[in-house]
Amino acid sequence: MLSPKEIASILAITIILGFTISLISSTTAFLYAAGSILIIILLTTFAKKIASSYFDSGIEIKIWEIKKYGFKPHRKFRKSFPAGAFFPIIITAITAGFVNWLACLTFDVKAKVHRAAKRHGYYSFSEMTEHHIGLIAAAGIFLNIILAILGYLFNFPTFAELNIYYAFFNMLPISELDGNKIFFGSLVLWCFLATLVLIGVCCALFII
Repeated sequence: MLSPKEIASILAITIILGFTISLISSTTAFLYAAGSILIIILLTTFAKKIASSYFDSGIEIKIWEIKKYGFKPHRKFRKSFPAGAFFPIIITAITAGFVNWLACLTFDVKAKVHRAAKRHGYYSFSEMTEHHIGLIAAAGIFLNIILAILGYLFNFPTFAELNIYYAFFNMLPISELDGNKIFFGSLVLWCFLATLVLIGVCCALFII
């Protein structure tokens, strides 16, 4: 279900996030942080893959890259900048550990061949629409919220917090992050999820 390239990307981000989280937290060891992040990434990845299969499509997980800078279309990097690999380290260093950047992975989606044969309802178009892509991205955020609630109920506060913060950063409507896909796919859905995530962040800061 996961390609070797996807596995390599997930493991790389797991190590990076495990390191940055444990580096500034005296109560969270590297193995616990990395293990928690690995579980979160795998579960949200499978949630998106299941959602994509519902729409007769497939997704490929990859490290988030930035290809352009500034506001003019011609301003592009010669090689894509692997923001997902460097942002956690850069943000942690700049904020002296006050902020852990957790949005590191994104996905490409491609319609399956037999999708073109379905020309009704959700499948009025053979190509993937922004709405469908937004729903696939939303599946991961929904799962983060559920995992955060379960983590809190079963007394795993760190796991609950990581899920909420993971959802928070991925909800940012920038570049190719999930939040951007949801925002352009359905503004109403983005607002709904953003509200839930912000409530979760408040709970993480003042209750958990």
